[in-house]
Amino acid sequence: VAGTLGGRRVLVQSGRFHGYEGHAPATVALPVRLFAGLGAGTVILTNAAGGIAAPLGPGALMLIADHLNLMFANPLVGPPIPGDPRFPDMSAPYDPALRALARRVAAEQGIGLAEGVYAGVSGPSYETRAEIGMLRVLGADAVGMSTVPEVIAARAAGLRCLAVSIITNRAAGLGAARLSHEEVMREAHGAGVRLGRLVRGVLAGL
Repeated sequence: VAGTLGGRRVLVQSGRFHGYEGHAPATVALPVRLFAGLGAGTVILTNAAGGIAAPLGPGALMLIADHLNLMFANPLVGPPIPGDPRFPDMSAPYDPALRALARRVAAEQGIGLAEGVYAGVSGPSYETRAEIGMLRVLGADAVGMSTVPEVIAARAAGLRCLAVSIITNRAAGLGAARLSHEEVMREAHGAGVRLGRLVRGVLAGL
């Protein structure tokens, strides 16, 4: 979808490719490659995630500060795309200035915004209790099944990245309820209004 939002020209991806649907990592990352080719300089990614850190309950928003690639796949495998570095730096995949802007917008609008590390896993099954225990030891604050391949490709293409997770459920073993896709969809819809306000504010502040 092409148009304007927050006074900026935007391309908005309606839906995304997931590795668990059978797509190769390069296909998952294809949309951000397209955006870069069309001249975009910044990409804002959103996702649904399970909360691992104690404060992250259903409906919370988490600004992604860093990630763990536990998908064991990388969209850059193979011959490098012309213009890409062979070994792109991933020491700061989520742009510090954009994160500071997002925190400022959230504070001005009274939007609760946590910040933490996102673990990207392959899915589509939810994690076991033991896996969540492992992720917690590794330093993950939330876990999901997307975003990491797109960010890797975006950084290789020189795009600035900002990403926000909607925490849709407590991860396995951390809540009393049985995990379900219906819960994820319900919580994502409920937090979408606040996320929309945050994104509009970030765009206006660029």
